[in-house]
Amino acid sequence: MAISRKGSPEGTPSKPANRRRGEATAPVKAPKPPLPAIASPGPPSSRAARAAERRAAIIDAAMDEFIARGYAATRLDDVAKRAGVAKGTIYLHFKDKESMFEELIRTAIVPLIGRLATPPLPGGSVRDALETFAQIFVHEVATTRRGDIVRLIVAEGPRFPAIADFYYREVVSRGLAAMRAMIELAVARGEVRQPELARFPQIIVAPAIIAVIWKSLFERHSPLDAIAMFRVHLDLIFGERRPA
Repeated sequence: MAISRKGSPEGTPSKPANRRRGEATAPVKAPKPPLPAIASPGPPSSRAARAAERRAAIIDAAMDEFIARGYAATRLDDVAKRAGVAKGTIYLHFKDKESMFEELIRTAIVPLIGRLATPPLPGGSVRDALETFAQIFVHEVATTRRGDIVRLIVAEGPRFPAIADFYYREVVSRGLAAMRAMIELAVARGEVRQPELARFPQIIVAPAIIAVIWKSLFERHSPLDAIAMFRVHLDLIFGERRPA
C-alpha cells in the first residue's frame, strides 16, 4: 500500500492541521461565476455606417453655416454644434475648414456635372441636350442651396483663392470640357455653323451664371424665367426652332 508524505494511506484524506476537536469544518466556497463578456463593438459595416452618417451630418451642417455666415465667418465650433457632434469629431473627418468646404463641393455639386452635360440621346439633337441641361441647372442648382454655394464662390473666391482654384478644377473645368465636346458635336452635325464657338464654351453656360446671380440679388424686383431665357439664348446660337 502506498503511503502519502503525511503517513496516511493513499486515498485516505488527511486531517487538517491544528484543527481543534469538535470544531466545524469551514464550508467550501463555490467558485465565482465567470465575468460576463464585454460587449464588442458592432460589426465593421455598422461602425462604417455610423461614421458615414456623422460625416454626412457634418457636411449638411457645414452647408447651412457657410450659406448663413459665408466662408470667412464660418467656425468649426458652430458647424459641430449644428451637427450635434463634438468639435473633435470634425477633426476625425476633416483636416480643417478648407478641406471640409472642398468635401461639400464634392458631394453637393460635382455629381451633377455628369448629368448637366449628358450627350444627346440617339436621334436627339445637341440643342435638346442643352435644353435638358438648362432645366436641370435651374431646378437643382440655381433655385436650391447649391446655388447659394456657387454665389459664395463668386463673392468670396477672390479673398480665398484656394477654394476658387478647387472649384475650378473640380467643377468649372469639367463642365467646360463637356460643353466643348457638345459644341464640337453640334458643329460636326451641322447644328452650329460657327466652329469658333468651341473655343468659348463659356458662351453656352453664360445664362446659367446670370440665373444664379439674378436669383439672389434681383428676383424680388423682377422674377426671371431662367429656362425661357436659356431657350432664347439657344435660338441665337442654333437658330430659331421651327414648329413641329
